[in-house]
Amino acid sequence: MNKAVAVVGMCGSGKSLLCKYFTDLGWESVYFGGVAVSQLIKDGIPVNEVNERKVREELRAKLGMGAFAVVLKEEILQKLSRANVVLDGLYSWSEYLILKDILGDDLVVLAVVTNSSLRKERLAKRPVRPLSAEMVDSRDVAEIEHSEKGGPIAKADYYVVNNGTEEELKAQFDAFMQWLGK
Repeated sequence: MNKAVAVVGMCGSGKSLLCKYFTDLGWESVYFGGVAVSQLIKDGIPVNEVNERKVREELRAKLGMGAFAVVLKEEILQKLSRANVVLDGLYSWSEYLILKDILGDDLVVLAVVTNSSLRKERLAKRPVRPLSAEMVDSRDVAEIEHSEKGGPIAKADYYVVNNGTEEELKAQFDAFMQWLGK
């Protein structure tokens, strides 16, 4: 069976870049954040951090903390039936438990961690949806306290530290791919 690698980490840690490395290798991708963005676009509401958070929290209030895994389950299974899949942005412990129950050992969690101050610098310069330091702090607190985000990071199967250059991150990704192939 194909593998599903869930890339987890705090905002600005480098999840999107790691996910791009997977798709560059031909992996299918499922973007968890796309659920909130799609809903905002459908409703004609501006896509921004505040509105995305509201949609995420409303969806979880309606469907539980595993909401995104529930909504995306069929898409994940469909893509997994034909290729390896990278899961971009698995957030909650409940989502992890749902997917682990469905996928078993075919789910691998890759955590990317980055110093908080460096994440703030990177997010302030991000061309799409830049965030101020205050917004990063607010998002971090919301994701830790309301989204069970710490669990999947703590339970990860493999860790990369993204405090250096993109080349250093790519080298760590290559090491992960070797590890995954064992």
